[in-house]
Amino acid sequence: MKVGVLGSGDVAKTLAGGLLKHGHEVTVGTRTPAKLADWSKQNPKGRVGSFAEAAKFAELAVLAVKGTAAADALRAAGAANLAGKVVIDATNPIADQPPTNGVLKFFTNLDESLMERLQREFTGIRFVKAFNSVGNMCMVNPEFKGARPTMFICGNDEGAKKSVTGILEQFGWETADMGKAESARAIEPLCMLWCIPGFLRNDWRHAFKLLS
Repeated sequence: MKVGVLGSGDVAKTLAGGLLKHGHEVTVGTRTPAKLADWSKQNPKGRVGSFAEAAKFAELAVLAVKGTAAADALRAAGAANLAGKVVIDATNPIADQPPTNGVLKFFTNLDESLMERLQREFTGIRFVKAFNSVGNMCMVNPEFKGARPTMFICGNDEGAKKSVTGILEQFGWETADMGKAESARAIEPLCMLWCIPGFLRNDWRHAFKLLS
């Protein structure tokens, strides 16, 4: 599959590298190509371009920027370039303030998620929330004793969620579909919970598991 990854931070680079590893064609979109110089050397099959170029290239896209920059990144990519396409939303609405006792601050509330805001503005995009509840070091084929970790996803389009589930399976995850876009109100705060052991004990290697 042709995948456009929007972003040049650690999450974007990790997911882009994982997609290349699993045989996908990848173009990474960025405003600052210099940030991807080392990544390009390590991933010679990957391409680097603008947000718009990555969006045009993509059959499926990944939004992997700071939550405060998410809407601007999609505007730069161009709504027309992403119309009808699946976009994996890996963002979290993390505010610029520092955490309190290990708990991050969000610029949304429990009655509105960042993904819902994005879906309202970009109605033609088929958003699926995923990869927001774990750190980049554990995103691609993580190894945990005894069990595959669970990735919680949600979105309004069933076909889009099936496409994302396929990628998650390649990346070593089991998928728990939590329903429509409103469920991002519960999935996005998992980022807060995931980060607490890191901020308090410098423990950043863990993931969630849903048992039934």
